Amino acid sequence: MQRELLWFKEVEKIVRPSYFQMENNEHKKPKELFTMEHENLRKAGEEWMKSTATSCMVVATLIATVAFAAAFTIPGGNKEETGAPNFLTDGWFTVFVISNAVAMFSSTASIMMFLSILTSRYGEDDFLFSLPAKLMGGLITLFASVICMDLTYSATFFLVYKEEKQGTLPRLVAALAVLPITLYAVLNRRLWNSLIQSTVASMFMFRPGKHRLY
Repeated sequence: MQRELLWFKEVEKIVRPSYFQMENNEHKKPKELFTMEHENLRKAGEEWMKSTATSCMVVATLIATVAFAAAFTIPGGNKEETGAPNFLTDGWFTVFVISNAVAMFSSTASIMMFLSILTSRYGEDDFLFSLPAKLMGGLITLFASVICMDLTYSATFFLVYKEEKQGTLPRLVAALAVLPITLYAVLNRRLWNSLIQSTVASMFMFRPGKHRLY
């Protein structure tokens, strides 16, 4: 849908303005004809956008819930005298706090972006840059929240099992945490490529360049 709109906008710049006020045999102007012929494509794009945004928003909500709960479940507990965390001076505790905070706020931002997609009016012009940019922003923040959630989980193991001499268990958990991140990136590679083309490459689609005859 976006590609069709870009071509229509580009043709609109080239032809005379009076041509866009002319009617065909069915008394339809070019804009009206374009809207009628691309209505099914617009509806298909709307359904796909809503389905994708709904699924991703569920995942982002779950991550936000887990991150919120983790903020009040401090690994190692608190000191009875002061209430300060027992691992406050440990470097991995800092990693735990920062990664959990980033997971919380990035997942919340992702929810807001996917919610804005669901509440969009889905007009033709929305498919140009607004909807693709919102979807890409939502997926990026969701990906960041997944990474930080795994990092928070790994930091917890390094805190709890820091007394282990070899440190085999936390290292194993940290290695396994890379698996879901890799799967997320690989399985959504085609979607990432199409979104990059829609939001970035489409901006330079009709930009004039140097043409050579040989």
